[in-house]
Amino acid sequence: MCGIVGYTGPREAYPIILKGLKRLEYRGYDSSGVALLHDGKLNVYKKKGKVAELEESVLGKDLHAHIGIGHTRWATHGEPSDRNAHPHQSQSGELAMIHNGIIENYTQIKNDLLKKGYRFNSDTDTEVLLNFIEDIKKNNACTLEEALRIALKRVVGAYCILLISNDDPETIIAARKGSPLVIGIGKGEHFLASDASPIIEYTKEVVYVNDYEIAIVKPDELILKNLGNEKQTPFITKLDMELAAIEKGGYDHFMLKEIYEQPDTIFDCLRGRLLAGSGKIIMSGIENNLDAFIKAPRIIIVACGTSWHAGLVAEYMIEELCRIPVEVEYASEFRYRNPVIHKGDVIIAISQSGETADTLVALESAKEKGAFIFGVVNAVGSSIARLSDAGAYTHSGPEIGVASTKAFTGQLAVLTMVALKIGYAKGTLDETRFLHLIKELEAVPEKVKEILQDTTNIQRIAEKYKNAHDFLFLGRGYNFPIALEGALKLKEISYIHAEGYPAAEMKHGPIALVDESLPVVFVATKDSYYQKIVSNVQEIKARKGKVIAVTTFGDEVIPGMADDVMTVPDADEVIAPLLSVVPLQLLSYYVGLAKGLDVDKPRNLAKSVTVE
Repeated sequence: MCGIVGYTGPREAYPIILKGLKRLEYRGYDSSGVALLHDGKLNVYKKKGKVAELEESVLGKDLHAHIGIGHTRWATHGEPSDRNAHPHQSQSGELAMIHNGIIENYTQIKNDLLKKGYRFNSDTDTEVLLNFIEDIKKNNACTLEEALRIALKRVVGAYCILLISNDDPETIIAARKGSPLVIGIGKGEHFLASDASPIIEYTKEVVYVNDYEIAIVKPDELILKNLGNEKQTPFITKLDMELAAIEKGGYDHFMLKEIYEQPDTIFDCLRGRLLAGSGKIIMSGIENNLDAFIKAPRIIIVACGTSWHAGLVAEYMIEELCRIPVEVEYASEFRYRNPVIHKGDVIIAISQSGETADTLVALESAKEKGAFIFGVVNAVGSSIARLSDAGAYTHSGPEIGVASTKAFTGQLAVLTMVALKIGYAKGTLDETRFLHLIKELEAVPEKVKEILQDTTNIQRIAEKYKNAHDFLFLGRGYNFPIALEGALKLKEISYIHAEGYPAAEMKHGPIALVDESLPVVFVATKDSYYQKIVSNVQEIKARKGKVIAVTTFGDEVIPGMADDVMTVPDADEVIAPLLSVVPLQLLSYYVGLAKGLDVDKPRNLAKSVTVE
């Protein structure tokens, strides 16, 4: 949440920062701003709304500078407005700062500063922290770096901070705890950002800053220190990302592009791991820790949002194929519930960004109690990846659309391989079924391609139901989590109220909602629950509900009862979620489009939730 960009070097800073903010806008788009330092003068420009509105507002302004910082905001403290937009300036006007995170004890600090005569121009915790840093610098006659270090020892919360001062025309001082920061290393220049997307155009060499580290960044020098003022050795990583991956490539929206990328991203996830011809799955994160999984008394899956739904599918797979008890937890609840964790428990953490704040804190707590941590993330070098004892990347590539699509199917692909490998190694999955399932999994990319060949029917359904006020999504077994995911996607993209339920639970309350105006989406592919779901469809039709069904190619029973049908290729029920989710992604996209909404940037949402 919130995107930050910084530059120091020989180039003009503003164009680099502006382009970076546009690439980070998926992290927040309530307001944006830049601070540019030239000839000892700080020019700060900020504007409520999207980055394009900032760009228009600064036309004709003095934008010349070789150092600067920029921010695109997802509001926490203070409503979206010009005055609450970042960067903020200190009371003296000598410092400018941007911040991603939340300072939980800002009220106490603010009250102390008010007693000293400080006045505030915004409602943000960021302005409070900035003036706190300036107050320490002034009263202790110390450097800005030292003042920042003292301040960070007293604040409670999460932060990624970039600071510039009109006393130092070349230096950006940065710090992080809980919110990501990556520094790109160029020739006589440095780039700072929340993730690599603003950097890859200029350099492939980056340093991922760790929690509790401070970076002193000059054009030709990068110094890392911990809060104890001890120098740290920067670890330089090569980015495995191409510029084309973060551009639309001819698609109208990133969301549509990312839905259509799924045949390739799923293939990339399986490549080198799934060797169907040899009857093998190669995953070093599992192989090197096989005992931990085979002997695990239970597995706890920790995730948020869409990743939580992937965890629910994994629960079905692992319990069926591996015969290990599984619990799926919301990270936001797990971290506060004082859960019972024993040495030997395996925690699987699922996160697209690898930076989800609740998930990170939950993992730290579980690790302290002796649990083995296995991370399933998309972002290489992310905090969860580094905290985990082992893991597997999904290799889905950058996901810019706020609503997760290809990252979800990447997570499902990884988790399916994990379940198959453990089950086969443990002996709870026999060779015949193991070989059958890996061949089924290998076929998924081509089957997704089939679904995407013609979407005109889904577009027609979206247009038909775009004005509905509510939707109900129902599924059973492996398709129940997909019903939840379909409901979430529709809520995120179209702002239509939607709920997902196990189909059998419909009679325990939700059926009271059914009338001729309620669309009910059944995820009803051919599986062991099929006859039961047929009965559930009949129950809805008897009450005049509108039935939209996701069915298997060739099914003649449910299409004969449904008002509208979206079809997917036949697949084993273990593999089917990778297919049945795709029409639901497209449905949400096209409903949002039909309503004239910004499907890439849904209101109130941000891509990476790095604060509580």
